Amino acid sequence: DKGTIARLWPPYVALLSVAFFAVAAYFSQQPQDQVVVSGQSVTLPCVIVGYRGMVQWTKDGLALGGERDLPGWTRYSLMGDPLSGEHSLLIDSAELADDAVYECQATQAALRSHRAKLTVLVPPSDPVVEGGPVVRLKAHTPHNLTCRASGAKPAAEITWYRDGEVMETAIYSKSLMEDGKRETAVSMLPIVPEDSDSGRTYTCRVLNPAAPAGRQTSITINVQHPPSVTLSVQPQTVTEGAKVLFICSASANPEIIGYRWSKGGVPISEANGDSLEVTVDYSYFTDPVSCEVSNSVGSTNVSTLVDVQFGPRLLSEPKPMTVDIGMDAAFTCAWTGNPPLTLAWTKQGSSVVLSNGNTLQLKAVTQEDAGTYTCKAIVPRIGVAERDVTLTVNGPPIITAEATQHAVKHSKGKLECRVGSSPPPDKIVSEPLVWVVGRLLVFGSSRAPDHGVLSSLVLSETLAQDFQLRYNCTAWNRFGTGTALVTLKEQEALPMLIIVGGAVGGGCVLLICVITLVSLCCRHTGKGELNG
Repeated sequence: DKGTIARLWPPYVALLSVAFFAVAAYFSQQPQDQVVVSGQSVTLPCVIVGYRGMVQWTKDGLALGGERDLPGWTRYSLMGDPLSGEHSLLIDSAELADDAVYECQATQAALRSHRAKLTVLVPPSDPVVEGGPVVRLKAHTPHNLTCRASGAKPAAEITWYRDGEVMETAIYSKSLMEDGKRETAVSMLPIVPEDSDSGRTYTCRVLNPAAPAGRQTSITINVQHPPSVTLSVQPQTVTEGAKVLFICSASANPEIIGYRWSKGGVPISEANGDSLEVTVDYSYFTDPVSCEVSNSVGSTNVSTLVDVQFGPRLLSEPKPMTVDIGMDAAFTCAWTGNPPLTLAWTKQGSSVVLSNGNTLQLKAVTQEDAGTYTCKAIVPRIGVAERDVTLTVNGPPIITAEATQHAVKHSKGKLECRVGSSPPPDKIVSEPLVWVVGRLLVFGSSRAPDHGVLSSLVLSETLAQDFQLRYNCTAWNRFGTGTALVTLKEQEALPMLIIVGGAVGGGCVLLICVITLVSLCCRHTGKGELNG
């Protein structure tokens, strides 16, 4: 009936319409993948033939709406004559947010276009070089120049130039930004700056498809270094007591902030400039003078010695030695001088040079080796100095005495001998030295000037038989004994005539002296009277 037909008609009409559009409508143009640079406009084509219904676009599956001006999307609109089936999507001033997959749909005909990927390219920002525009570096210290280019899609390529020359040693890396689409690129250029690199220009150039002409940033490096120092002395060669001038020449970047002087490691507080004038002595030959120059980067210390010419100076005093007979002995005597000195060892009483070195070696010494040795130092044209040292040799006593000694018969007589002994005779304390004769004698001993023992035998009255004996002078110590034989020879008494003559002669001399004195006095008196 009519009511039933009326109720069923709209669905049939819709079904018939869909069937009609499905049979008649088709895409004559569909959107394709495109690439656009951010800020440029782009059109995604869509032309449907034989369709008069609603057309809509989707972005990543989200419907943009069925109106031609797409009111929710201020930069989006549909272009063309809808009666001709033109439904192209215009995107004005594309942004990164427009980077998506798009689809054109004829909803009533159940038609869907190809899925088209719109890629929005984003140029990199201006590159940034860390520390620019002037990068301060320390000389000879490795450093990485770092250039960063952010916000690019795709990531920027980075190239380094030094004074226009491409540098090939850079290390490149990139990372995705938070939006998941743009990237940050970083390039590090390793360098080891030298002083000569100061003022060089390094350029970081970045580009990607959105900025094929590229962008660049340049920096200048300022190579800083501790002071370079040269220390000179004028004049270089002087004699002790002369004045010299030390000159500390330095260059630095940044500027010098101070000088510090020292000698032998001890600061010279009164010196603080780039020169120092002093009066030198021998110590400047061995203790270097130092100049330390500082800036904010660091400090440099240089030292120099002065060629001071000076006479011999003793460094090591020779020490006396006491050794047993047959042992070795050695003396050491060290001198310094400039110009280089010559050493000579001699023994007192001899001019024979025993050694020219610092050490005098004596092998298997005998008692004849005992004595005083001299170490002499000679600095040519400057001076001479010497030191004495004594060698004592322990051995049997050495006794010296005149083989024949004299005395007057029936008068007091005296015999002497000298005992040289190291160590001293064993009996020197317990009992005197013994003179062996055929009767009781009076004897004694005393220290001799040369540290020996002087032994004497006193005869209160000499008899005839005393001149017929030989006398033994004997001493002993732990090394053995020593003996000397002495003969007493009678000495004639002075004749009385000679004695009297001597007395008379002395009286005559006295008389002559008195006469001469009186004569002089008289002459003086006479002159006084004439003058009066």
